[in-house]
Amino acid sequence: MLRNGAAGGGGPAAGGAAVPRPVRVWCDGCYDMVHYGHSNQLRQARAMGDYLIVGVHTDEEIAKHKGPPVFTQEERYKMVQAIKWVDEIAPGAPYVTTLETLDKYNCDFCVHGDDITLTIDGKDTYEEVKTAGRYRECKRTQGVSTTDLVGRMLLMTKAHHSNIGPKGHSPWTGVSQFLQTSQKIIQFASGKEPQPGDTIIYVAGAFDLFHIGHVDFLEKVHQLAEKPYIIAGLHFDQEVNRYKGKNYPIMNIHERTLSVLACRVRVCRYVSEVVIGAPYAVTADLLDHFRVTLVCHGMTEVVPDKDGSDPYEEPKRRSIFQLVDSGSNLTTDLIVQRIIKNRLEFEARNQKKEAKELAVLEAMKRLEDEKH
Repeated sequence: MLRNGAAGGGGPAAGGAAVPRPVRVWCDGCYDMVHYGHSNQLRQARAMGDYLIVGVHTDEEIAKHKGPPVFTQEERYKMVQAIKWVDEIAPGAPYVTTLETLDKYNCDFCVHGDDITLTIDGKDTYEEVKTAGRYRECKRTQGVSTTDLVGRMLLMTKAHHSNIGPKGHSPWTGVSQFLQTSQKIIQFASGKEPQPGDTIIYVAGAFDLFHIGHVDFLEKVHQLAEKPYIIAGLHFDQEVNRYKGKNYPIMNIHERTLSVLACRVRVCRYVSEVVIGAPYAVTADLLDHFRVTLVCHGMTEVVPDKDGSDPYEEPKRRSIFQLVDSGSNLTTDLIVQRIIKNRLEFEARNQKKEAKELAVLEAMKRLEDEKH
């Protein structure tokens, strides 16, 4: 496959000047239950070069080194490919990153967050590429990890998204809660405004634990128009808890916003705009304000509004409402069921990761003490 014209390196241009070879960047990981932390890592990595290849580990490799993954490898491949900063994925990437892997994909260097990833026997998985000077580091997104999200589901509490454990810390990972900033939204947003001839399509929901069911739905919505401009309305946490109950949403409104903004739907097309805290009922004011042409909803149940009315009453009255079958049966409820079904295994996995992190911190502290 020709990858961004990078095969072979730079050559002379028509005028004789050398054409700089595109910088090819490698990232790898489990990418289990893909979240905005993964997306932010890949955004930073892509900014370091011209072409980003992401290696995704198999279920077997993850089970060997970390414990059972939540999602299958095929589901994880599809979710990583849906992140808009990813140019290509490499299925079945080895758990330990080697120079052989970087050379195989013609990558100049690999990028990882500023946390340490260890093999089952406690070795740094990036040791070889670090020694060779082909390693770059990006800033880890505080407040979220797959381990943390699994922990939220295991806790099964309504208040987890506002108060996780003492002092707002997760009992599983010890990381602080994510704090949203305007800069972070700008980094994730497309910045694209509707153009003449665009079909403005409005979709709304929780978009909790953004997953391939959501991606499949948005792809189907995109196919409804030649020039679609999708606006996604995300409901506030309290609203989601009203109609979903239990411990939903798993992710708070700020986390869900970034997850949706990171999504690429089909080639070079994105969710163009997000309404943060959209009203549950799709009102005439909302439709008129955004000049909405079409309103879509998936095949999931539509819960009535607080007063018992249909939240899609107005778009139906205007004959601009359409049900869309994504062809996927994956829902947030099913993801939670996977976690609960294998509760003991995931609890052991989370505790194992926490023990590893503590061991690394202690080792780093000892090294620092020895210096002084």
